[in-house]
Amino acid sequence: MKAKLFDFEHEKDLEDALNTFFSEHPRVEIKSLNYQTSHFAINGEQIYSFSCLILYK
Repeated sequence: MKAKLFDFEHEKDLEDALNTFFSEHPRVEIKSLNYQTSHFAINGEQIYSFSCLILYK
């Protein structure tokens, strides 16, 4: 089993990375896919995080 973690500040970047991964690995067997969003502030600026963890064979 392998793991692949994606983390981006913009949801469109995450979507593009996932689509690229799946198109480059068409035969992977996905065991688990976990999506998470979070946000926090640094010096008054809000930062967003869109992440996805894929466990696959």
